[in-house]
Amino acid sequence: YLPLPLSSLSLCTSFSPSISLSFSLSLFIATMRDLKRKDKLVEAAGDAYGKTLSLAVLDVCTDESVKQCINGIKDRHVDVLINNAGIGLVGPVESISIAEMKSVFETNFFGVIRMIKEVMPDMKKRKRGHIIVVSSVMGLQGVVFNDVYAASKFAMEGFCECLAVQLLKFNVTMSMIEPGPVHTEFESKMIQDVRQKEFPGADADTVNYFKNVYLPSSVDIFETLGQTPDDIARCTKKVIEQGSSARFRNLTNPLYTPIVALKYADETGGLSVHAFYHMLFNLGPLMHVSMKAMQYLTCGCLRSRTISPN
Repeated sequence: YLPLPLSSLSLCTSFSPSISLSFSLSLFIATMRDLKRKDKLVEAAGDAYGKTLSLAVLDVCTDESVKQCINGIKDRHVDVLINNAGIGLVGPVESISIAEMKSVFETNFFGVIRMIKEVMPDMKKRKRGHIIVVSSVMGLQGVVFNDVYAASKFAMEGFCECLAVQLLKFNVTMSMIEPGPVHTEFESKMIQDVRQKEFPGADADTVNYFKNVYLPSSVDIFETLGQTPDDIARCTKKVIEQGSSARFRNLTNPLYTPIVALKYADETGGLSVHAFYHMLFNLGPLMHVSMKAMQYLTCGCLRSRTISPN
């Protein structure tokens, strides 16, 4: 068994120092596929490591690893499951193989399902528990050249929305955390890599739009609207502290609400599609100015669904 006494115990998929260290006063198990990468977290954890914070090996892409991880917890007792594991993928869809698409869904969708299926029966039996899924605003509003990533998040949102209804009967809470852009080393490296990448199968115009229109605009959005991993960790902690009163959907960034609001303002979807088209292709050179203007706009109907990190 992991060296933690049985109390209110949170399990978080994927290595995340920000989320892990936000729960220094709780019993917390952080997971990663390779414990050789643990040094950064152990150093930051200080005295909490081995007392309130423990580490476990977990690969959400395999049934065996998920089962071994949960079996390693005393009585398989998990009070709060935080599904944080996820991978991104951007680029022209013509150049993305089916294998690459399946890999994204394996982590972002099926990985979440594996974890939920493993802990849910015990939560239902105890009639107590909280399942938290770190989703994305792209599970609500698709973004150009993020086709596969958005699809994986849409699938996850639909799955969890269905399951949330059933779980209420068992006094188990389901919550979605929906960040917008988040500044991470992974995100920065991904943007740098795709700038140099070739995109076989995609026509020259599409590659040009992706590299010379979308990528610069994406950088502007991250610089202007981006949050930090610490922000998301604080939002997640708030949702956990709310317990059974936590909302199902929790946007983390009020600055992003005008973009999401476009979808809800027109049920046909035309408004958001055309607005994104004009923002990207007509206002591309002015995207930085457009994003600055977004800082002064909020949507009241969606602001009430936003949970502030402050």
